[in-house]
Amino acid sequence: MSESLPFFSVVVPTYRRAETLATCLNALAGQVYPRSRFEVVVVEDGGGVPLQPLLGGFKDRLNLTLISQPHAGPGKARNTGAEHARGELLAFTDDDCAPDTHWLACMAARFAATPGHLVGGHTANALHHNRCSAASQLLVQYLYEYYNADPARPSFFASNNMALPRAAFLDVGGFDAALTRAAGEDRELCDRWRHLGRGLTYAPEAVVYHYHDLTAWQFCCQHFRYGRAAFYFRQKRVQRGSGHIAIEPLSFYANLLRYPFAQEGRPGAAVLSALLLLSQVANAAGFGWERAMARPQSRSGSR
Repeated sequence: MSESLPFFSVVVPTYRRAETLATCLNALAGQVYPRSRFEVVVVEDGGGVPLQPLLGGFKDRLNLTLISQPHAGPGKARNTGAEHARGELLAFTDDDCAPDTHWLACMAARFAATPGHLVGGHTANALHHNRCSAASQLLVQYLYEYYNADPARPSFFASNNMALPRAAFLDVGGFDAALTRAAGEDRELCDRWRHLGRGLTYAPEAVVYHYHDLTAWQFCCQHFRYGRAAFYFRQKRVQRGSGHIAIEPLSFYANLLRYPFAQEGRPGAAVLSALLLLSQVANAAGFGWERAMARPQSRSGSR
């Protein structure tokens, strides 16, 4: 019976996070999905931390492969994992995430209903004591509701909870490896996927828990990177003929700041709202920085 189920290759890029990687692998080892129908491909992105001792502890619990590459960013690491994968379906998560025990089973059910689609699941913050982590995940939740308001036409899923057919992933060129930071490669892939006429499906029942521990400084740096990636993303859209993206209306930002107060039982809503405001300031600064850096190149290229 299990042989009729699709075979998944779960690709996990990792960079200097051995402790949380162990949590991720424990969660994957606990999947209700048959062990014979999935493999785990861990791609060490040049972190310089020996992972063989850690992974050796899972050899009897997971079909596990370790690949190492020079540090090139998570997008390239995911592409490397996909190239070495054996599964007909790829499932991506991160080394600071722990998929729910039914994650792969839920993904398989969605693929049975929508074959060929890119499927995105729901990611939940697991560090409730960390306001920066909570605010960062709350922003993603808001963006999901905003950009995926029409269930029939979703447009964005995060790469820490995403699955799609391997052949189609390779056919569209995978993640953009030019985005060497952990920012924007998932948005760009989803947009390119839609541009090529392929479908996306939201699977809120496919849950991943996110253990992304952030300080205030790391929070600002994260959203500064997102801003830089947003500028690159807009440039890429223009280059491939998809057109410019209009700036979001003021209501988008006003509703974002109100969003924490709209969550029933959300503690510290005022602090979360302030952090969301800070995220947008950092994002705008990153966007402006990247645009300023691109101008000298544009002027020199026009001579």
